[in-house]
Amino acid sequence: MKKKEKDKHVKEEQIKEEQVKKEQDYPALWDKYVRLQAEFDNYRKRSFKERIDFIKFANEGLIIELLGILDNFERGIKSAEQKKDYGLLHQGVDMILKQLHSLLETKGLSRIKSLGQKFNPHQHEAVEVIEEDGVKEEVVTDELQPGYMLGGRVIRPAMVKVAKAKEKIEEKTEDREQKTEGREEKTEDREQKTEGREEKTEDREQKTEEGKEEEKEIGDNIKE
Repeated sequence: MKKKEKDKHVKEEQIKEEQVKKEQDYPALWDKYVRLQAEFDNYRKRSFKERIDFIKFANEGLIIELLGILDNFERGIKSAEQKKDYGLLHQGVDMILKQLHSLLETKGLSRIKSLGQKFNPHQHEAVEVIEEDGVKEEVVTDELQPGYMLGGRVIRPAMVKVAKAKEKIEEKTEDREQKTEGREEKTEDREQKTEGREEKTEDREQKTEEGKEEEKEIGDNIKE
């Protein structure tokens, strides 16, 4: 009994010591938690600011390159106004246009081919469809607004006019006429079947009347 009481007393002492230790460690753990929470809040705010700055200045390099083209454009207009030479202005604008296209191509921009190409609904937007003889498939005949792709993805489809074969339209008309004829034939068959049913009904009624007359005659003979 004494041994058991002694063991019990030892366990109680151990529990008390552990509890005291936990109480002593609690302020340090709480301080550590508060610091980690503050660090995480600062990291989140810093990440948010960096993301905003990235979005704000993501096109900074492209804009700087475009500014060089803009400077050339302004110089060309100023020179043409001073010399009153609009042919020179046209040449300058044409040169700047080529320079702009070249810059955009280096950034992954490419123009969608349209004229003479087969109509592609993923790259072309049909504004008008015309019918022409001898056209085997839907072909783009005119480009109203160019389309562009960036890195192989369409960012703006080309607005185009499309030529469509008349033969296909005539074939559809013939198919519709054939379907209409087929429906008319089915209607005639139904009418014939209905007439046949009516004739059968009349025959049954006549047979029923004849049977009644025969029964009546047999009855009269029996009375006599």
